[in-house]
Amino acid sequence: MTPEEDQLTIDQAYNQPSVIATPIEAVIARKMVLRAWWVGPIIVGVAWAIRGFDGAWAAAVGVAIVAVNFLVAGELLSRAAGVSLKVYHAAALLGFFVRLGFITLSMFIVASLVEIDRPAMGVAAVVAYMVLLSLEAWALMNGERKELEWSR
Repeated sequence: MTPEEDQLTIDQAYNQPSVIATPIEAVIARKMVLRAWWVGPIIVGVAWAIRGFDGAWAAAVGVAIVAVNFLVAGELLSRAAGVSLKVYHAAALLGFFVRLGFITLSMFIVASLVEIDRPAMGVAAVVAYMVLLSLEAWALMNGERKELEWSR
């Protein structure tokens, strides 16, 4: 195969939808949100111990915002993969910044509508984001997602 033919094949593949039928990103996002059901109460409990009821309530809101963010990210990336690799890459890069904006905007809206412990909400969101992301990366590295086509 000549370099020109090889490049044409890469270009064709880059403009085609993903051949994987399973929406892998959405599946991973749902698994992360399921983990939030046991990570969230731990974060809320720590916030309760440190900041009282107001801190616990704010931490629960922060964890919920992060969980919704992961669901949106998974769905966005899964749909983008169904269009083409170009759209997938754009969704991954631009979507990351848009979702960070969504988290920030959501927190500002909540803080402007109700009296909430802002530091507790912010710290809980950052901790939940990092812990859930780390746990999912650990699970993927240890082969816990064997049911997904690409991890076989």
